[in-house]
Amino acid sequence: MTTPASTYDDQETWFLTGSQGLYGEETLAQVAHQSRQIAERLDVATEIPLRIVWKPVLTDAESIRRLCQEAATSDRCVGVIVWMHTFSPAKMWIAGLSALDRPVLHLHTQYNLSLPWSSIDMDFMNLNQAAHGDREFGHIEARLGITRKVVAGHATDPRVVGRTAAWARAAAGRHAARTLRLARFGDNMRDVAVTEGDKVEAQLRFGYSVNTYGVNDLVAVVDEVEDKSAAELAAEYVESYDVAPALRPGGIRHGSLLYAARLELGLRAFLTRGGFTAFTTNFEDLGGLRQLPGLAVQRLMADGYGFGGEGDWKTSALLRTMKVMGLGRPGGTSFMEDYTYHLGPGTPRILGAHMLEVCPSIAVARPRCEIHPLSIGGREDPVRLVFDAAPGPAIVVGLSDLGDRFRLTANAVDVLAPSEPLRRLPVAHAVWKPRPSLAESAESWLLAGAPHHTVLSCAVDTETLTDFAEMTGVELLIIDEHTTTGQFAKEIRWNAAYHRLAQAL
Repeated sequence: MTTPASTYDDQETWFLTGSQGLYGEETLAQVAHQSRQIAERLDVATEIPLRIVWKPVLTDAESIRRLCQEAATSDRCVGVIVWMHTFSPAKMWIAGLSALDRPVLHLHTQYNLSLPWSSIDMDFMNLNQAAHGDREFGHIEARLGITRKVVAGHATDPRVVGRTAAWARAAAGRHAARTLRLARFGDNMRDVAVTEGDKVEAQLRFGYSVNTYGVNDLVAVVDEVEDKSAAELAAEYVESYDVAPALRPGGIRHGSLLYAARLELGLRAFLTRGGFTAFTTNFEDLGGLRQLPGLAVQRLMADGYGFGGEGDWKTSALLRTMKVMGLGRPGGTSFMEDYTYHLGPGTPRILGAHMLEVCPSIAVARPRCEIHPLSIGGREDPVRLVFDAAPGPAIVVGLSDLGDRFRLTANAVDVLAPSEPLRRLPVAHAVWKPRPSLAESAESWLLAGAPHHTVLSCAVDTETLTDFAEMTGVELLIIDEHTTTGQFAKEIRWNAAYHRLAQAL
């Protein structure tokens, strides 16, 4: 089946090394050899998901400008790593950096790990000048207002590799956002505030292209699905999940499973034809659909598509972006909603779920495929996957439109097993303990005006999310074990002042 890109094979990061012609050909040859080795060390690091491509050493303003312009127009280059091996006069970089339009990681490193104290001479000093060459470069980055991540340390240091990996994942997420096409099937839920937003500003800020299609445009594609194809996919369901007896071949509800398969095939066909990697549905606008899509949405999310319920295009786009950032890492990423609380006894916790649409990438075990009534939507009973989420650390992230800017709010959480089996709950679900506590987390979340639809991810960490926010110029508030409500309220006020001042400038 056709799915969004499931690897980083078509994306790469360019490794740029700065020097100058003053040192002579012999020294520049050593610079090139050593910088290539640094790039290769990073390229083979399994934690870094993108290919690191070494580029020839840059020694003059014209070659810098040309390469930066090439990076800015390349469909493969999603970011650049820059290192000044020697002193590289920073005025040479002004035209290039001004044209770059790609995320920058300033790697402050050197070829040698330790100093050869007894043999250091001026040849060694001329070759190994990153300690002040990178300071010269850092100055021009600051002077030009270049948003960048600075990572200091040897290329073999696990901290350096880990921080570079987080930045690379964020760069891949930014690239996915800039090329994201989202199909809204119908409008958003009536009278709901948080699912509204400025689509033009979202495209300017992130790159999200968001457009609406009539639900019956989808119905027409669903109706085109051949019975044989639906039967084959239904058989795949039986092999992949613990399917309720009533839904199996010969069962009294098998027709509902066949229609769920038809829904999935129709949705996939529509999204593939339009080049969409994210979509929304709305139970208030189902047109000629016989079921609210449940199983189909869950399986599409598992394949990397973004989704938002009730027409929530912001959460759908955020989910797709975070799916890309978390690709290949342990744990899954899902559409989510804070539903209800356990306030005691014991540790207060949140029970998260949605009507149907929770991604099986976060499941702790083989999901069950079931059918149950749905009291809203006015359609046939929908088929869905039911499971518990796998325990472990995670983040819950929401994207909100404040009118003058977008805000990302993230809460570090710990997903837990339910205290007791949720035998009567007919939807997939997750239980988590928010940090630092439920009370301070909820107070801070409400003060931030963060949404009730979120993305729960066990695969994306806060460093990657922070890098993404920096790359896109979006406000990010983080609620974690260090948060207090009072300090968080001050941070919100400080951020408001900063972003309004920045807009004025």
